[in-house]
Amino acid sequence: MKNSLCLLLQSIDELSDKAKKNNDSSTHELAKLHYEASRLNSNLLQMLSLYRAEKQQLPVNIDEYYIIDILDEIITKNQIYLDNKRISVKLDVADELYWYLDIDLISNLLNDVFINAMRYTKDQICIQAEIQNSRLVLCINDNGDGYCESMLQQNDLSMQALNLSAGHTGLGLFFAKIIADAHQTDGKSGDISLQNGGLLGGSLFKLTLP
Repeated sequence: MKNSLCLLLQSIDELSDKAKKNNDSSTHELAKLHYEASRLNSNLLQMLSLYRAEKQQLPVNIDEYYIIDILDEIITKNQIYLDNKRISVKLDVADELYWYLDIDLISNLLNDVFINAMRYTKDQICIQAEIQNSRLVLCINDNGDGYCESMLQQNDLSMQALNLSAGHTGLGLFFAKIIADAHQTDGKSGDISLQNGGLLGGSLFKLTLP
């Protein structure tokens, strides 16, 4: 399924490029299709990681990566939707900033958060990253209406407490917690937090890695 979705996303990219060159009105529908396919792909990656975590088989391969490269790739993946919705993205990240992390797990986590930010923002997203107290702190801000109260309350939920029959299951949040917690150094583990306000007055997702 993941492979099929990747092929679908590639085809949408190619069709979107052709539509832009021809000033085709289908670009709006292609952007929506690309967004939904990206969400589905992100959900499948979450389910796979959660399954592996439950079986205690979640692979964590830590290496050195430049943060700006990770973020640039995420933006490129979602450029069709960003352009169509006229969403501006600002990166407040030093080019030389690097950290030790699992590139696949963290990229999937951040891409999922970024997709949600695109959905709920009015027209601005800002991503900040810096070192604070020997830890990497990465924030994704938007200028939307912020997280609903039920999402803020899910900050400390366990897997057993998730309401899978509701529209907002919290599964993505639990996935983010697992990925953050899988990054451990000297007895310290990563964590996440949700807030309202932030740099742009909307929602603020914060990832901290040791």
